[in-house]
Formats: sequence, structure tokens, C-alpha cells
Amino acid sequence: MFTEDGHQRHIGPTGSTARLDSMTAATLAPGYPAPGAAAGEPLLDVVIPVHNEERDLAGCVHRLHDHLSTAMTYSFRITIADNASTDRTLAVAAELAARLPGVRVRCLEEKGRGRALREMWSESSATVLAYMDVDLSTDLAALLPLVAPLLSGHSDVAIGTRLARGARVVRGFKREAISRGYNLLLRGTLAARFSDAQCGFKAIRRDVAHHLLPLTVDTGWFFDTELLVLAERAGLRIHEVPVDWVDDPDSRVDIIPTAWADLRGIARLGRSLATGALPIAELRRQLGRQRQPDPPATTPTATSTVLMRQLVRFGAIGIVSTLAYLVLYSALRLGMDAQWANAVALLTTAVANTAANRRLTFGLSGRRHAGRHQLQGLFAFALGLGITSGALAVLHALQATPTRAIELTVLVTANLAATVIRFVVLRLGMFHRERG
Repeated sequence: MFTEDGHQRHIGPTGSTARLDSMTAATLAPGYPAPGAAAGEPLLDVVIPVHNEERDLAGCVHRLHDHLSTAMTYSFRITIADNASTDRTLAVAAELAARLPGVRVRCLEEKGRGRALREMWSESSATVLAYMDVDLSTDLAALLPLVAPLLSGHSDVAIGTRLARGARVVRGFKREAISRGYNLLLRGTLAARFSDAQCGFKAIRRDVAHHLLPLTVDTGWFFDTELLVLAERAGLRIHEVPVDWVDDPDSRVDIIPTAWADLRGIARLGRSLATGALPIAELRRQLGRQRQPDPPATTPTATSTVLMRQLVRFGAIGIVSTLAYLVLYSALRLGMDAQWANAVALLTTAVANTAANRRLTFGLSGRRHAGRHQLQGLFAFALGLGITSGALAVLHALQATPTRAIELTVLVTANLAATVIRFVVLRLGMFHRERG
């Protein structure tokens, strides 16, 4: 917390009374040891960022503390990072810190999950730094498999994944589609190889974090993605743990602003990587594992030429498809409501668009994998339908009887966003796989 003179102070003890394994992190991995914790510091520091969570915080911390005390052989600490809460969250956190050993509180004056994690991880001297969301959607049984490879020195970063084989996930279709679409977008734009960027269940070694954290910019939800992309480009090993995950129906995440912020983050990070603004080569020299090969050499000119040619052809096909969509939508609108007319027009033009891009943009002919490519196109269609239908729903919520011109303007804008996602999905599914 902050005292009256503006200085930060701690609430609660600095270490836990949990059992401490006789093996330190250094002895667990003599070949590539993780640094041992500083004197009096725990091996594991779990950060829980919170904002106005007075209702759920106590149950979360008690459950996590019980699990760490009984299932972990490592010394631990739980750090509650309060992000400028305006309810009783900070008071509840202080009560927990006073009652439970190994629990402390930090109070930040500004919101932002990324900001909280960067500050808490930067000041911690624990060997492994972890975080999880306060709703505890992820089964805690995955916590030991998450941190053990980091303590042993086998891996550098560990993430829980809801999208890998073996994960068991309970959530609605909309969130599932958004999550898969976002990770496909990362693969197509930033060449990411990790499977799930946004699962709120991650850990990192302290020595690695102290190299990567100063290079991160985002203070919100894109922080996870930015850190993982930097780690991957630096040649670090990212360990993935399939998790059991149940969606929190009371989630406070505002999907549309978060998605827009993520798109801006992807553009910013991609620009920094392309221009050499990030010291990736230096990071690879400092942190990269020698046994991990460098990425295959590519010719930037040839790669950019192919990409530019594909973008031009995709754009031309997109213009024709959009015109056909608008004509069909306007005709169907005479006898249907807006949502049905949008769905039928979009589905019809999506099938034709996929066939045209398959042949003209990505140079694929014949029937081989044509069915699979159409399924990929339909997946992109589903994402586009969600974006355009959502835009229509927002428009009709704001204006009961909008004019046809306003409807078309909103749909064109929404289709531009859907087109970007469509290109990434099709290029990833057709061009990269066929080339491989």
C-alpha cells in the first residue's frame, strides 16, 4: 500500500510457512540451473491481479493458499496486486494478509493487468514468478506441472492452454470462437507457435523475466501475448500445460474494447519486430538455448513480394465479394430482417470467396483438400458473421430504425475487420500448410 507520504509499504509477511523441499532450484537442474531465491524469499511467488473483486477475493485466496500448503513442497508467497479498486477489495486483501502466512498485498494507483504483473514480477526475488486470474477458472491441479519445469531449469516460460489436446474446457461458443480466432491471428501475423496466449495461468523464471519485462509496453490484456512473443523470438523454451478450465459467467472482460486493444498491440509489436526496434538478436545471445536451432533463414525481399502479391489478389477478390454481398444483402433485405439477410448474403459470398482465393490468391487447383479449405473458409465466415452481426446489434440498440445507408456503412466497416481475419485464416490454412 502507499503511506501518507506516498511511499509503498507491504501488508503481511514476506514468506510462507509452507514446507520447503530440501532440494533448491540449483540442485534440481545442475546443467541449466534456475537461480535460487534470495535469502528469506520463497521459491514461488503467485500474483493475483484484482480490481473491484471484494466478493470473490477471499474465497480465491483461501482456496489457493490451502492448495499451495498441501500440494506444494516449495516455499511460496501469494501477492495480491490491487489495481486501483474502488470497493472493499483492498480491505479484504489486508484482512487476508493479516490472517494467512505467506500472503501480502500491493496497492497500485492505476488499473491494468499488465502493469500489475510487470511491477510485481520486477520487484520479486522468488525463483519462479506466476500469476492466475482471481476467478480460478483453471483447475489448481495444473499448478505443479506449470512451475516444476521452471524450477528444474527444463523450461523458461510455462503457460496453461485451453486449446491443446488434453485440455478440458467448459465455455460458450462465442468465447471459444473468439479465443481460437485470436490465436489463429497471432500465428498468421506474428508467426507465434504457442497455442493459447490469453489463458490466465502462466509462470516465468525470474532471471528470464528481468530481461523481458523492460521490453514490454502493454499495460493491459495484451501484456501476455507481448511477453510470449518476445520469449519465443529470444529462443526460450515455452512449456505448455493442458488445463481443465470452466468459464466464469461473471467475467468482467469487455470483449470489444479488449479485442480492439489486442489488434493495436499486434500491429505495434509487428512493426517493432519488422523494424528491428526490439533487440531480438541480443536476447537470443543472452537467453537462447544453444540446442534450439535458429529460425530458418528467409529472404525478406522474396517473402515480402509473395505476401504483397497475395494481398493484392486477396484485396481484389474482396472488393468483388463485398460488392456482391452488398447487392445480395440489399435484395434480401426487401423480404427479410437485417440479421437473416446479413447471414444469407455473407454465407453465399463466403463460399465463392474461398474458392476464388484458393485458386487465384494461393495458387491451389484441383479438388485436393478443397473440402478442408472450404471448412476453413466457413470458420472465417463464422468469425465474420459474429463481427457483422454484433455491429448490427449495437447499431439497432443505439438507433431503433436506422436508415439503409447507415446500415450499409456499419456493415462495410465491420466487413473490413472481418476481411483482415479472413486473410490470416486462409493464408495460414492454405498457403503455409501447402508450402510445408
